[in-house]
Amino acid sequence: MTAPRTPRRSPRAAGYRMPAEWAPHAGTWIVWPQAPDDFPGRFGAIPLAIAEIVRLLAAHEAVRIVVGSPRREAAARSLLVASGVELANVRFFRWPTDRSWVRDSGPIFVRRPPDATGAAPVAATAWGFTAWAKYPNFRRDARLGARVGRALGVPTWRPRRDGAPFVLEGGAIDVNGAGALLATEECLLGTVQERNPGVGRAELERMLSEYLGVDRFVWLARGIVGDDTHGHIDDVARFVGERTIAVAREPRADDPNHAPLEENWERLQRARDADDRPFELVELPMPAPIAYDGQRVPASYLNFYIANGVVLVPTFNDPADRLALATIASAFPDRTVRGVHSGDLIWGLGSVHCLTQQEPAA
Repeated sequence: MTAPRTPRRSPRAAGYRMPAEWAPHAGTWIVWPQAPDDFPGRFGAIPLAIAEIVRLLAAHEAVRIVVGSPRREAAARSLLVASGVELANVRFFRWPTDRSWVRDSGPIFVRRPPDATGAAPVAATAWGFTAWAKYPNFRRDARLGARVGRALGVPTWRPRRDGAPFVLEGGAIDVNGAGALLATEECLLGTVQERNPGVGRAELERMLSEYLGVDRFVWLARGIVGDDTHGHIDDVARFVGERTIAVAREPRADDPNHAPLEENWERLQRARDADDRPFELVELPMPAPIAYDGQRVPASYLNFYIANGVVLVPTFNDPADRLALATIASAFPDRTVRGVHSGDLIWGLGSVHCLTQQEPAA
């Protein structure tokens, strides 16, 4: 399918804005795992973990799965059936990819209220992707956003600067659907791993405003230890309501996450929404440190995913699992909260949110 001609105006000028994750979904995008090196020593368990995520999601909404070949599709179908997945709610797309982290490589969708003009209610923004400015193999992933837009037949913007794709990963931002955006300075403005060399705060905010409809930027400081992305927001703070933010805190003063998470908490206490009102903060615990071969991994309960009727929360066989699940359940009384064991997934340095991308309903 060929996507409609993209309007000359920016998404914001055309009336589009990125909706909150809890807004109704048309479905969830997932990339079937195929890179053993992304899960060292644990890859054999990863397809089973993904199948469980698909099973939980397919009971509530459509799931679109990207697979690299007919052979991989056949293997995925077989495992999903064995896992009790209702395949009537699953659709496959055969496209080559480099990794499974569709939160970062896939499109970021925007939506506008239906009106008499007949404009498409849902559109896509296909940002540049460079594998977190760390890895050389990202060319196939970099094409994923535009491919999804074409497959769905929706208008698709490809943000650019000086002729080059403007880089943005979905895990680097979180929005409340009412004009506010969360991000960390470490990720989007840091110099250690620049996604967009030479871009300062003002230009970055302008791009996010024009393409995602953002009015208020809430800048936190840093992410957590072990985060391969250098500070993605979806491990430290997430909107759970238009004026409510779930925030990770680490009470152990000797833990290296303690100081940066406390600074984030203090910044959020001073933050205001697009209407200049303070946010309500909900504290989430951190699990005990998890390490692999001497490397700490970014285990966090904030990497949850909000779908139609259900919230999937990573768990780690940790005493704090129960508190995290109960806290998130209190924020979403209209949804079932399900824990997803992420002991294997987290060896890939990501979890449930990193592996999913929502497509809003029209």
